[in-house]
Amino acid sequence: MTEQPTSHEGRQPFAARPQERTRPRQEAPEPGGTSPAPAHGRPRPGAPVPPGSGRRTPASGGGAEAEAARQAARSGEAAAAARQAAATPAGKRAAAAPGDARTRAAASAAPPGEGPDGGAGGPRDLPDAAALPRPTSVSGAATPAHGTLPGQSGGTPGGPQEPVGTARREGDRLRFVGAATRRIARGIDLDEIVLGLCRATVPTFADAILVYLRDPLPVGDERPVDPFVLRLRRADRLRLTGDDTLDLSLLPAGPVVAPDTEQTPAAELCEVRPGGPLAEVLRGVRPVFGDSAAARAALPELVGDGRSLPSGHRAILAPLRGRRRVIGAAVFLRRPDRAAFEPNDLLVAAQLATHTALGIDKAVLYGREAYIADELQRTMLPENLPQPTGVRLASRYLPAAETARVGGDWYDAIPLPGSRVALVVGDVMGHSMTSAAIMGQLRTTAQTLAGLDLPPQEVLHHLDEQAQRLGENRMATCLYAVYDPVAHRITIANAGHPPPILLHLGGRAEVLRVPPGAPIGVGGVDFEAVELDAPAGATLLLYTDGLVESRLRDVWTGIEQLRERLAATAQLTGPDHSPPLEALCDDVLDMLGPGDRDDDIALLAARFDGITPSDVAYWFLEPEDAAPGRARRLARKALARWDLEELTDSVELLVSEVVTNAVRYASRPVTLRLLRTEVLRCEVGDDSPQLPRQRRARDTDEGGRGLFLVNRLARRWGATRLSTGKVVWFELPTPG
Repeated sequence: MTEQPTSHEGRQPFAARPQERTRPRQEAPEPGGTSPAPAHGRPRPGAPVPPGSGRRTPASGGGAEAEAARQAARSGEAAAAARQAAATPAGKRAAAAPGDARTRAAASAAPPGEGPDGGAGGPRDLPDAAALPRPTSVSGAATPAHGTLPGQSGGTPGGPQEPVGTARREGDRLRFVGAATRRIARGIDLDEIVLGLCRATVPTFADAILVYLRDPLPVGDERPVDPFVLRLRRADRLRLTGDDTLDLSLLPAGPVVAPDTEQTPAAELCEVRPGGPLAEVLRGVRPVFGDSAAARAALPELVGDGRSLPSGHRAILAPLRGRRRVIGAAVFLRRPDRAAFEPNDLLVAAQLATHTALGIDKAVLYGREAYIADELQRTMLPENLPQPTGVRLASRYLPAAETARVGGDWYDAIPLPGSRVALVVGDVMGHSMTSAAIMGQLRTTAQTLAGLDLPPQEVLHHLDEQAQRLGENRMATCLYAVYDPVAHRITIANAGHPPPILLHLGGRAEVLRVPPGAPIGVGGVDFEAVELDAPAGATLLLYTDGLVESRLRDVWTGIEQLRERLAATAQLTGPDHSPPLEALCDDVLDMLGPGDRDDDIALLAARFDGITPSDVAYWFLEPEDAAPGRARRLARKALARWDLEELTDSVELLVSEVVTNAVRYASRPVTLRLLRTEVLRCEVGDDSPQLPRQRRARDTDEGGRGLFLVNRLARRWGATRLSTGKVVWFELPTPG
């Protein structure tokens, strides 16, 4: 038994069947002839129907109504075939030529007021091309009306060219959105992202744009502050030419301002009222046309009262929503002589606003991380280098890259008793926050150990123990040196670090032979120290491996290049003058070429001036009652030799008090040393580890006022514990 179609299906027009709309059009039958049945067995309209099929024919009662239905079906079939053919390359080439007579006849057979497919307004999946304004392509040029491609003749609305123009416009939109989002995504900071949005949309998508952002911008999960304030971040618009009479500057109504006049486009600040029209639009997130009821009330609140806006669909207000909240708004504007925005342009504005808001969120988070990294690195490194007696210092630090501002490289200069100074440079493995934190702990440990006046090899040994306590794989290299300006000697210990370079006064540069040692954190190794001459006028350069090692050269090749660079720089200043320290550091960093910045760089340069023997007076005093009197006489003679008699009374009083306190607790001879530099420095040492402490003496006490006098009369004073006791020192300014 054959399944028969229902009578309702039999009356359904051919064009209403989805499976038939895309079928190629068959050749129309000759008048009075019959049409063969399709391959799938369903008869064509107007063809003889097999008996028992249940389909009515004109002879069986269809009459004029059935004949009209068949005529409409044939017309719909012809229109569908024309649309299908127009979508093919051959159809596109034939679109401009006169169409097939049968196709034109089928199209003209459609009833008045209906589309070619029997509907009331053309195809439901494509908009009417005649109703669309001329859109702007990616290149900024408007496509011809009715979807006509450049170089082709125009067609009538609803004709074969309508799908081609619509597809072209949609393709232009997609290409524009892709190019614009790529440009926005290239920005890494806030200004670059906002600039990318403006450059991508003006003049391709809009003739002017206003970008408002919250002030201040919330970072991450921070709770935004009240009130909700928007600040105009950027405003871009087309540059007016001399013959332009249009004003898109959003200024108060008035005469047209000259094209070269700077204008304020809108209110700089806008406070969003809770529950107001602008707050409602921002809460809705979706872009709206400027002539909508919500935008008409919100735009004056945003740009300020008294500023004119383009009318109609020539303004779009798009909220900028980040990951968690609305962070701003963008206003797109078009001039009256340009096609208005289309409904699909709201989708384009939504895409641009979304990409911009997410990019701003990431830029703000990146800015916060970069700020934290900079602050961490700044606090881990010395803010200002000390200026100890007999040595001048200069330093440089360069991160591995802008995106990795923190690392494990550090340098330090620590004043020591006896006018000595400790020079430290180190490198912790890695370029992360963890490396910077470990570096900070090791630097603090080195400062503490230096304050105990331990030998360099002992300092490295304790640093090695500290690195092991911090955890596994906490590796670092370090070089620790102590310079004595009185003896003109330097003591160096190395823990796996590149050797220092000494630049002599005559221009000769040599790599110092220092035992390499194992890196800090290995554990169970001994460190050795070597004592070398440090002549006056020489410069010691301490650095990390980032300066001499990269993917293009090994470490020893880089050290040799650094030595040659230092020698060449010193020869420029002559054999009798040392190159300036700051200029020397800059010149050393200039040797880095493209591809040489693979690691952090820490650089510490020390110029040895020393203290001449004629400016030093040194004595040993037995710990007895006569020691303070002898100390006063020796100090008086030294001051007379240096023409510093003006300081005699103050120096005798302070030396007597300090020596008296040292003799009270010492069991071995007490040392007294006077140093004449920019200041007069007095140092008294003994073998007692107990540091003196200033206290307020009572009226009935006979003693306890010695340090009080030192604190009142001396410019500076202090006490340092040594491995063999302590040193108490004070400084007085020299006249002139």
